[in-house]
Amino acid sequence: MKPDGQPRLGIVIVHYNTAGLLRGCLSSLQGCTLPHRVVVVDNASTDDAVEMVRREFPRVILLANSENCGFARAANQGLRALGFPQAGAPDYALLLNPDTRVEEGALEALVDWMEAHPEAGAAGPRLLNPDGSLQENAFTFPTLLMSFFDFFPLHGRLYRSPLNGRYRQMYGERPFPIDHPLGACLLLRREALAQVGLLDEGYFMYVEEVDLCYRLKRAGWTVYHVPAARVLHYGGQSTRQLAARMFVELHRSRYRFFHKYYPPAFLWAHRQITRLGLAWRAWKDRRDCRAGRIPPQELAERLEAYRQVAAMR
Repeated sequence: MKPDGQPRLGIVIVHYNTAGLLRGCLSSLQGCTLPHRVVVVDNASTDDAVEMVRREFPRVILLANSENCGFARAANQGLRALGFPQAGAPDYALLLNPDTRVEEGALEALVDWMEAHPEAGAAGPRLLNPDGSLQENAFTFPTLLMSFFDFFPLHGRLYRSPLNGRYRQMYGERPFPIDHPLGACLLLRREALAQVGLLDEGYFMYVEEVDLCYRLKRAGWTVYHVPAARVLHYGGQSTRQLAARMFVELHRSRYRFFHKYYPPAFLWAHRQITRLGLAWRAWKDRRDCRAGRIPPQELAERLEAYRQVAAMR
């Protein structure tokens, strides 16, 4: 517990080329009643985000990188600027995407849950789509079935089932333990970070929050989904600007995670499933290009991305 006036919550936002959404995100934080401090780490954006933050949010700590160093490294920059994981840092760290809007009372609800549950090392909120519908934000750690369904998706109830790494409790109103949430909004206890360390900077984009939650759970901490905390998430606004590259980065990060924590037999099976799925996608994309549904340039970019992923080991 921090003395009165000292920030109990440190918020880190990693930004890349979504200035308008970042403005909305920062504005939504102004209603937070907890003593807090905000750090924005800009990954060499080409929009006017840096100037906008300096002009409109002068109390925000701004770190402007000269190159895009990836999410994990930039997030760690922000965490270290707030003192994490040292004892002088705030009690809690929040990793927050710029394409979010925090609803009133959401951060207070997350912190209150963590305060009441000392075994909790991390917690994620209920995420909402822009239309107010539920966005899935509670997952199990990856399985081979999930690798298969990533390329050959299920529909309806099966898609939302434990077979695909989902929790049925996610559609209720009670908090419950999970393996991991999305990294769009992730609250972390300082003591837990001090024990397991910050994000693995070997991940450029994606899976870094899965890795962190895996380490937390392995160290004995519990990760929770807290539906009373509600956060609007637009989703994928930065990454869709470089879709083919981000597809490669997603799979590169998955391979890194599997190499770190899973047995060789799992990795071999995942590779076979991935190559089968890539062949299926390439066939469909060529068909769609012939039908005029995909431009030739986009087809070429996709096929090159598939080639790079298929070569991963």
